[in-house]
Amino acid sequence: MTKFDLIVIGAGAGGLSVAAGAAQMGASVALIEAGEMGGDCLNSGCVPSKALIAAAGVAVAGRDADRLGISAGPVTVDFPKVMDHVKNTIAAIAPHDSQERFEGLGVTVYREWARFVGPRKVQVGDQTLTARRIVVACGTRPFVPPVPGLDQTGYLTNETIFDLTALPDHLIVMGGGPIGAELAQAFARLGSKVSLIEADQILNREDPEAAELVRAALRRDGVDIRENARVERAGGGDDGPWVEVGGDRITGSHLLVATGRTANIDALGLDLAGIATDCGGIIVDERLRSSDRHVFAIGDVASGLPNFTHVAGYHAGIVVRQALLGLPAKARHEAIPRVTYTAPELAQVGLTEAEASAKFGPDLDVRRVEMAGNDRARTEAIDTGFFKLISHRGRPVGVTITGPHAGELIAPWAQAIALGTKLSQMSGVILPYPTLPELGKAATGAYFSDRLFGNPWVERVVRLVQRYIP
Repeated sequence: MTKFDLIVIGAGAGGLSVAAGAAQMGASVALIEAGEMGGDCLNSGCVPSKALIAAAGVAVAGRDADRLGISAGPVTVDFPKVMDHVKNTIAAIAPHDSQERFEGLGVTVYREWARFVGPRKVQVGDQTLTARRIVVACGTRPFVPPVPGLDQTGYLTNETIFDLTALPDHLIVMGGGPIGAELAQAFARLGSKVSLIEADQILNREDPEAAELVRAALRRDGVDIRENARVERAGGGDDGPWVEVGGDRITGSHLLVATGRTANIDALGLDLAGIATDCGGIIVDERLRSSDRHVFAIGDVASGLPNFTHVAGYHAGIVVRQALLGLPAKARHEAIPRVTYTAPELAQVGLTEAEASAKFGPDLDVRRVEMAGNDRARTEAIDTGFFKLISHRGRPVGVTITGPHAGELIAPWAQAIALGTKLSQMSGVILPYPTLPELGKAATGAYFSDRLFGNPWVERVVRLVQRYIP
């Protein structure tokens, strides 16, 4: 047996952060990864999708430029070069996540499959590793629904779509969550015909008003959206893959399945280690410990927790504090921001209006500021989008932003909700003019305006001050 202080299974965002932190603090660390270093986010998730979205945005940049007095000629999309941009972006980031870098930090890296063979015993190839503590950070993979015939269609997922070398003539997208919505719009903007099929409403987790703006934008870009429409059968022929929806058959050149994720736990042998699981992954407590308190699960593989790269990174810090420094630490998830990178972007932190209303009832204040009323937005002819501030007793509990740069604009509000900052403190911050962050300033201003202006008690104080204080 080979013994370590810490074994990390999975070299995605969370696992890499734990391994790097532990090694630099003097612990002996084994990092196990059978796939590509960097995990899903680097190789088939956040990084390639945002690179593709950036190219798609440039492809349509001139479409509405005449509002600013600019006329642009026809745009030609060289799809192989677009995919070169995607691959170059991955390659530029990859050294930071590479095996060589982590070995340079003192981490022992195993490029093999991992399997528990007992409590705190992990088999890697023909070796058995043991450790005082183990971190499972092996993430998720695409969930493929049990649709009759789907396994015969040669479908794509986010793990394979970035290997395309030719632009799809007609891309069928199953699933209207963030991944499906982002890629549907991106390919439509690059020139594909796109059909988006969702069994519920697209982006059904989000604020309905915000989701409606995204829905309208996708349709404006040519995406055929079919909601409340379940794929009943699928198949393929000489014309390409097809799906049957409500009696209609939709035939395309390519089929993308973007119907959710499932935890990568099937081959881990968790039962041999006495680690409890459910349909969402490994069951953990507030400290991210599994049923074996020496084994942690972080990121997407932890059941019931938000599935985002930045959450995995946050979890890594929680685990390092406990496993390396012996300090108690609990994970909090009420202030986790999320962004759907469509155009317009949709960003959310904290509770949506519906969630806040269910929790706080009528003791809730909601302020909505239209992006079109912001002076910086006017200079750029931005006429859609909004900032929604949801507060309870003078503190923000949720913020929804839809519009350009929403993912950037959400940052200070994520911090405010995490720290319990009062609206009076946010209102007192001086911002440069003209900028889009003034949307939040306008929302807090509206909150206080209703309490100050037209208030008889405030008017009485003002009269007294004017009368008696020189």
